[in-house]
Amino acid sequence: MAERGRPLPPDRRGEGDVLRMLRTGTAAEHADLERSLDLLDPALERARLTGVLGRMHGFWQAAEAGLDAWAARFPADAEQVSWDRRRRAGLFAADLAVLGVREATAGPELPAPAGTDEALGRLYVLEGSTLGGAFIDRHLATVPGLAGLRLRAFSPYGAETGAMWHGFRRAARQHVSAGGDAGAMVAAARQTFRALAFWCRPVAADVRVPA
Repeated sequence: MAERGRPLPPDRRGEGDVLRMLRTGTAAEHADLERSLDLLDPALERARLTGVLGRMHGFWQAAEAGLDAWAARFPADAEQVSWDRRRRAGLFAADLAVLGVREATAGPELPAPAGTDEALGRLYVLEGSTLGGAFIDRHLATVPGLAGLRLRAFSPYGAETGAMWHGFRRAARQHVSAGGDAGAMVAAARQTFRALAFWCRPVAADVRVPA
């Protein structure tokens, strides 16, 4: 209990949690990407959806190639986070086929993660996108010209989405508890968000900030 006349100290429980650090440390980059892609736009058209999916496919191919290289060097860490179950590039390719367009043949130049800190930072972005994927899927069902599409890349895990995200959070926290660098993880996540936004910019929505 606080002494009379003296305010209670702020509650800082959890401030050192790596998931909290990732969420707050990437908030600006995350919001910028969502505003740019605007996949929940009621006026979303098929052409922009296919453009976004094509760019995301190219990005996922490059990001996953780097993570495969990391997994080859740190197989125990890759197994801890169930990396083999988290690949999605093939799902983006399949969705593009459903839309009647060719899969991406180019992607950004992304270096392989230097270590597990950087790999988990990258995965934070890739895996975090599945949380909003269900909202995107439901939205697509309401957009004229897009209703009836069965796309899988946005919500690859279905009913297991929560469990897969929980598994990632657990692995990230265990890694930090074992001596991992949370700051390096946040830096890698911010870099991944920025790289994804830059790569998708050619097909991003024309978002104007009100004067």
